[in-house]
Amino acid sequence: MVIVDSCGWLEWFSGGKLADRYEMYLADQKNMLMPAIVLYEVYKILKREVGEEKALLAAGYMKNSPVIPVDEVLALAAADIALQEKLAMADAIVVATARLNHCTVITSDADLENQPCVKFIAK
Repeated sequence: MVIVDSCGWLEWFSGGKLADRYEMYLADQKNMLMPAIVLYEVYKILKREVGEEKALLAAGYMKNSPVIPVDEVLALAAADIALQEKLAMADAIVVATARLNHCTVITSDADLENQPCVKFIAK
């Protein structure tokens, strides 16, 4: 199982220079988990930059993978990770989701590059 971080989804939806490198992960939605925080970030940015209609279409596509809500177990694990590893809240939630579900995060976020559960795609 994999989690594609927000930056990967945004690259793909916007046709960015790394879109091709993310496509192989995004095409296999049966092998993907969707942290609710990733859905939030992508929807928010797309709505702001390209409009509500495209943001809703993107969110609909993203929800083809199981959406992992932030429950009390995930919240506390993410808080511990944020404190121990000095990560922002969203990054800590993504890492905690990956650790709790034994999967790999695919990202270009430099703040996550050295996490053991991360496959980093350089910009």
